[in-house]
Amino acid sequence: MRIANSVDERTRFEQLRNAVTHDGKLMYAGTLLQYAATQYKDEPVLIYEDRTISFKDLYLYACNFSKVLLQHGVKPKDRVLIFIENSPAFYVAYYAAWQIGAVVVPLNIFLKEVELAHILTDAQPSVLVIASDQKELFEKTGVPLPQILTEHDMVLGQPTQESWALEKLITLDSQDMAALLYTSGTTGLPKGVMLSSKNIMTSILQTMARLNINHGERVFGILPLFHAFAQNACVWSSIFAGVTIILEPKIERRYILRGLAHKPTLFIGIPALYGLLCLMKDAPLDSVKLFASGADALPDKIRSFFALLYHRKICSGYGLTETSPTISVALEDEAMPTSNVGRPLEGIACSVRDEAGKEVPHGQIGQLWVKGDNVMLGYYNAPEMTQAVLQDGWFATGDLVYLDAKDRIVITGRIKDLIINKGLNIYPQEIENVILLHPNVIRAAVVGKHENTVGEVPIAFVQLRTAEEGIEKKLERICKEHLAPYKIPKKFMCDTKELPLTATSKVDKKVLRKLV
Repeated sequence: MRIANSVDERTRFEQLRNAVTHDGKLMYAGTLLQYAATQYKDEPVLIYEDRTISFKDLYLYACNFSKVLLQHGVKPKDRVLIFIENSPAFYVAYYAAWQIGAVVVPLNIFLKEVELAHILTDAQPSVLVIASDQKELFEKTGVPLPQILTEHDMVLGQPTQESWALEKLITLDSQDMAALLYTSGTTGLPKGVMLSSKNIMTSILQTMARLNINHGERVFGILPLFHAFAQNACVWSSIFAGVTIILEPKIERRYILRGLAHKPTLFIGIPALYGLLCLMKDAPLDSVKLFASGADALPDKIRSFFALLYHRKICSGYGLTETSPTISVALEDEAMPTSNVGRPLEGIACSVRDEAGKEVPHGQIGQLWVKGDNVMLGYYNAPEMTQAVLQDGWFATGDLVYLDAKDRIVITGRIKDLIINKGLNIYPQEIENVILLHPNVIRAAVVGKHENTVGEVPIAFVQLRTAEEGIEKKLERICKEHLAPYKIPKKFMCDTKELPLTATSKVDKKVLRKLV
């Protein structure tokens, strides 16, 4: 099924693509920073702590570090692993590697030794670029380590020297792997998603065409840059569009307030960040024109409370690392549940299919398959896993959805989270949104527990704001008011302790399933 977008969006997309297509090929992602430095020169690209860095200076810093990487023997297509928190050093390492044709491997900075050992063995990087205080962590992995470079090997001071510029950037074919992003996943060890330059450039153009991003905007960059959502918004698209990134190291109140003082116009967040803004109640958000949420399902409760406090709407987005990452964004100015994530971006085809791979009638629930130039090359060193999800260019997202009357995608849950009770499908997200109606509930997660007679029953894990006697009965009553009897959780596990979270602030249902 092909879903049509507006003429304006399609026109913007085509205009952008034509501007960066030469001899039938899209601009190589590794030339993005050089392109931006030529276009925007002394304009600010990064605001970090008390310092502002221009596009030209960031490019020259990256060129200088490119030379350092070359001196350490890095060759085109070598993997350069980056393990640095949000800072200018992350950008320098990222673009320095790209400019010499290397593959960037930005890692989740919250990973532990076992996960790091797996990635080191799988990716076989030629160089590690890590924060100087993380050397001991990598030594504990017990894996032979390649050369290690840190922020101390970069020149990040002023003034800059034009002679630092590379004589020639190394460009690879647009279909070659440019980034290797390891997903945290919900089961097993992280798997490497291979993204090509074409995937990345397509995603940039799709994002700009939908959001109509303009040169001179200011994006709030507080999400961890290792995540594909933040890379798209704050490392790829912003550089290309001439947008200033207000960069903060992590999601904490003091950094939120410091960043907001620089008056961002675009706010890219995850549900946990918007939940924190709701708790703050009076964050200075007047300068922001667009609030977008991604990386996890946005609860209706958070969006409603945010609207009540700040009189602004959060736009829901949807995507996966495997799709570079954005598939859709809901920008319509109308009331609809947060599970409605809008129309797919320009150039993305969608198909909703049953378990046998047959397309279901419009409006029925099935697995979402997508196709487009933003879909990954495959999983690194995992051909069988790749074949299981990629068929004739179509990617199986693993998400259960249906298309509404306006062909917008409505998410009902993950296939792996689906609970089947006496042959009936139960979608945890529906139950979680009902539980979140109670004012004392901060988070809710529903998982299935196997029972011999009925298959599976839903079990609810609930994080409370404060301890409350009899809360289980109250939650049960709310569920009875809104849900069919078979959907009501058999048990409510309530506590004020924080639910286990993944590194990207999603509830870790893998851990919860072990507790039922």
